[in-house]
Amino acid sequence: MKHAFEALVGAVRSALQAGEQFTLGYSAEHSQFVRFNHAQVRQAGDVSQASAQLRLIRDNRQAEQQVTLSGDAPLDHQRLLDALAQLRQTLPLLAVDPYLRLDESAWQSHSQQVQPLPELSEVLALLDREAGDLDLVGIYAAGPICRGFASSYGALGWHQANSFNFDWSLFHNNGQAVKANYAGQQWSAADFSARLRQAREQLGYLGRPAVTLKPGSYRAYLAPAAMDEIAGMLCWGGFSAQALATGNSALQRLYSGDAQLSPLVSFTEQVSGSLSPAFSDEGSPRLDVPLIQQGQALKRLISARSAAEFALLANGADSYESPCALSLAPGSLATGQILQRLGTGLYISNLWYLNYSDLPAARMTGLTRFATFWVENGEIQGPVSTMRFDDSLYSLLGSQLEDLTCEREMILSTSTYGQRSTGSSHLPGALVKGLTLTL
Repeated sequence: MKHAFEALVGAVRSALQAGEQFTLGYSAEHSQFVRFNHAQVRQAGDVSQASAQLRLIRDNRQAEQQVTLSGDAPLDHQRLLDALAQLRQTLPLLAVDPYLRLDESAWQSHSQQVQPLPELSEVLALLDREAGDLDLVGIYAAGPICRGFASSYGALGWHQANSFNFDWSLFHNNGQAVKANYAGQQWSAADFSARLRQAREQLGYLGRPAVTLKPGSYRAYLAPAAMDEIAGMLCWGGFSAQALATGNSALQRLYSGDAQLSPLVSFTEQVSGSLSPAFSDEGSPRLDVPLIQQGQALKRLISARSAAEFALLANGADSYESPCALSLAPGSLATGQILQRLGTGLYISNLWYLNYSDLPAARMTGLTRFATFWVENGEIQGPVSTMRFDDSLYSLLGSQLEDLTCEREMILSTSTYGQRSTGSSHLPGALVKGLTLTL
């Protein structure tokens, strides 16, 4: 795939006319997908696809077109040249772009994360042995994902990473379920089996009589998967320079200095070592960006366009200015002490259907779902009926945050909308003194 990408770059470069500049983005994958029901394979197949995003620039005007690639080099070259011709005709019809800023440096980036993935037969045999009697529903996806970028200024980036993502639910005969995930780059049969055993243990608790709680504030433990839902909401403009400049960020008060989070909270855009490429879709090198340190706002994600519009210095953010590899620093709570430290309260494995109920106050609302349990004196009593929570981030990760776990979970995006995602989060669980349930 890398050679195919470089050949496309050469074809576009040789076809440029005087005064023209170009950027070329490249996305490709070769993925294996398997769907399961009752722990049996119900659908299996491979997906091989590649596309190129060609942008033509001249006289401060820009236009772009996406081209689906076939894998046939002469045909793909011709498709790209046809797209170039169409863009050339379109450019004179467009207005000058006042915020067009291109990285004119000839940066180079090359990353090959090609750890061997397990044979599908190995995964299936392990699943049959460990979960053959369970009502397991899920999807397994694995394979290499590639990203490339090149520009007429000499920039050239290539990123290839092998990964797997197994996302599943275990259903109890009473209709309740436990949701679990195992993802990464280095498959471990022992780690997968341990994750499955944990889910099986939680499934057993779902058979106990459900506990119904009244609205109020409850001590709670939020597992990493629940924290991922909260972090995902923050990625909706929370750290965006454009959103902060226009007053549309949930973290407006934090970045203006009018509020703070707990000193335990340090968020970083940790691109290095992640599955995400070290360059943005706009063609700038990506750097690790400390966003929040010890509860205080530090930096924001700044794309080239925001840098031009708001007189800032770009730091490699994508056009959406959303984290691609969000990392929350660990705390001191040992995994084996979670129930003991929780004492009496809620053990929340997942949150669901989150949205902002008050954006300026960073107040979120959503539902508990799947394996949420009521705990008394460090012992799980039974599942909790689905409840809605409504609370502010300044409370959950601020005044009410007691500790974070010392162990973190690497959570890869399960999105396959159009293509497999390279997004990830690296998060601990959180013990909070009070979480507000409303109904």
